[in-house]
Amino acid sequence: MATFDPFSEVQNFANQVLSTRNGLEQMPMDLFRRGSNYYLAADLPGIDPTSVDVDVDGQLLTIRAQRRLPSAEKDTKWIVRERRNHSFVRQLNLGQGIDTENITAAYDNGVLTVTIPVSPKSQPRKIQVATGQNQDGVVLEHGHKDESPESSEDSEN
Repeated sequence: MATFDPFSEVQNFANQVLSTRNGLEQMPMDLFRRGSNYYLAADLPGIDPTSVDVDVDGQLLTIRAQRRLPSAEKDTKWIVRERRNHSFVRQLNLGQGIDTENITAAYDNGVLTVTIPVSPKSQPRKIQVATGQNQDGVVLEHGHKDESPESSEDSEN
C-alpha cells in the first residue's frame, strides 16, 4: 500500500528548486568527527576528478566540481535527456581550531572525501592533578588559598 506524504513531497520540491541557484548545484554531504580529524564525504557522481577543486581561504573551505556531458552530434535524436552540465559548489566555515595547512582530499567512486585535521592545540588533553602543594608551594584547603602569616595577622587586627 502506497502512502502519500504531502510534507515530504513539498520538501522534495523545495529541495529541487532551492538546490539550483545561479546555475550551481549543491552537493549532498556527510560530515563527522573521528578522533582528531573531521571527515567530509560529498557525493559527486559522474564528475571527472580533474574538475574537482578544493581550496581553503582563511577559515572558508570551498569545494567546486563540474560535470560536462559530451556534446550531441547533429544527427542525435534525444528520447530522454535529464542529465545536464552542472557546476557544483559547497562552502563551509571551518571555525577555529582547524589545522588548515594539513587538509587533504581524495576522490573515489564518485565520492569526494576531505580530511580536516583538528589543530593539536585545540585537541582535548588530560591535565595532571597534583596533590598536596601546588607548584608555587601554596597549600590549598577547601578551595581557598592559604594566607601567608603576614596577611593572616593583618586580617586578625
